[in-house]
Amino acid sequence: MQRATSLARLRDATGPFDIIVIGGGATGLGAAVDAAARGHSVALLERDDFAKGTSSRSTKLVHGGVRYLRQGNISLVLEALRERGHLTRNAPHLVHDLAFVIPSYHWWEGPFYGVGMKVYDQLAGKLGLAPSRILTREETIALIATIETEHLAGGVIYHDGQFDDSRLAINLAQTATDLGAALVNHCSVTGFLKNNDIITGVKARDQETGEEFEVRGRAVINATGVFVDGIRRHDDSAATDLVAVSQGIHLVLPKRFLPGETAIMIPKTADGRVLFAVPWHDCVIVGTTDTPMSAHSIEPRALDEERSFIMEHARKYLAAHPTDADVLSIFAGLRPLVKSGDSGSTATLSRDHTIVISESGLITITGGKWTTYRKMAEDVIDQAETVAGVDNRRCRTEELKIHGWTDSPASEKNLCPYGSDAAPIATLIRENTSLAAKLHDRLPYQLGEVVWHARHEMARTVEDVLARRTRALLLDARASIEAAPLVARLLAVELGRDTTWERHQIEDYTTLARGYVYTDPTSHGG
Repeated sequence: MQRATSLARLRDATGPFDIIVIGGGATGLGAAVDAAARGHSVALLERDDFAKGTSSRSTKLVHGGVRYLRQGNISLVLEALRERGHLTRNAPHLVHDLAFVIPSYHWWEGPFYGVGMKVYDQLAGKLGLAPSRILTREETIALIATIETEHLAGGVIYHDGQFDDSRLAINLAQTATDLGAALVNHCSVTGFLKNNDIITGVKARDQETGEEFEVRGRAVINATGVFVDGIRRHDDSAATDLVAVSQGIHLVLPKRFLPGETAIMIPKTADGRVLFAVPWHDCVIVGTTDTPMSAHSIEPRALDEERSFIMEHARKYLAAHPTDADVLSIFAGLRPLVKSGDSGSTATLSRDHTIVISESGLITITGGKWTTYRKMAEDVIDQAETVAGVDNRRCRTEELKIHGWTDSPASEKNLCPYGSDAAPIATLIRENTSLAAKLHDRLPYQLGEVVWHARHEMARTVEDVLARRTRALLLDARASIEAAPLVARLLAVELGRDTTWERHQIEDYTTLARGYVYTDPTSHGG
């Protein structure tokens, strides 16, 4: 996957692409994969980096959504459980079964949640994971050694999926490229080309050089998440908002707070959300919140009340109470929820996806969630074929193996998320033993991985490497800041950059990463 090659294909195309996708998150990448798998010519432009926004900031779960079961949205749960099954089969190097325990602190909670999870099992059908069951108090403690035991009556165990979100996004970009699509990150869409008020392509700007050019296409898909309304107003300045933005945050704690391989799920918190404590990459992710936001940013920040809320609940359910100093990272993500009526609470809005086609032919897809990205892509490409006037072809992604698919995980733990790419990365490191060194003593990554990211995964900045190709920013924000100079040096060599570029990269990344370092809300007047 080479940026220069894809960029040249966009700039030099002599005819229109069948489909142009704007946005390189889960939805846009899924659409590019689906369209390319059907044999259409595809271009994708991403303003920042693949999965820069919401798609790298999830709870890292591929799940049906227990919350939606409680809301009675059975169709969404059914769809998500079916998609969970497809993802587990199509990307086994990134998606795996994870056991969850719902602790019971009242006698009735075990039977109550036990019945609910049996319904969850049945809805999954043939694509289900291990069955749920009610646990005794002793069994619950055996699985979650650090659970708060005061008044603990027992629990319920059930199974869902876990994944690495931004690594899956990179693999989807590689899959689309393998299928013939031209994808470019750090390339923004600044406007539309039109003929008789019908969209015929996009105006683009290479964010690295400032060069502006045009890309023609028979159909254009707006898959920019929380930013869809801004793109829609490039087409129609009078377009009203489709999306209500909700923020969710997560704290990352050391593994000792949840030392086993089982997650905790709290089915209802004070704000009506499900709360998770999930083991992930030898750390623990605790979240999330649901906070309506009046504005949105490419780099959202946790609010003081959100920080306090998550920390309060972590201390409530974990016997060893985490302190502010224990938090390795804090990150926030924005959900694009489709507006419905005048509800003031984003917790009540559905995660169902919506497709809207404007009078000019712009196709906008929004809503949904990571788990259902493939079905969202299938639906939007079905629509795009009609708008583009191309042949309607059968979707091929239900059983399409995603780049990196393997049933033989790497022996090196840090290389496992690369799947089948682990072998060539290991070869690269063997051939240049200096690349075997670690980026940082508190991070699991090797120098050779950074070289691979630059050569084969379109990493262009220190942030691309530390935030999304690796997960260093989320696993230990302070350590990632300390690793930034080394990453900048490696990238400068690979990309042909000078020392001024290195210095700016280190400064930019340090500024960004400081926002992921947890501070006590009360320490700054919160």
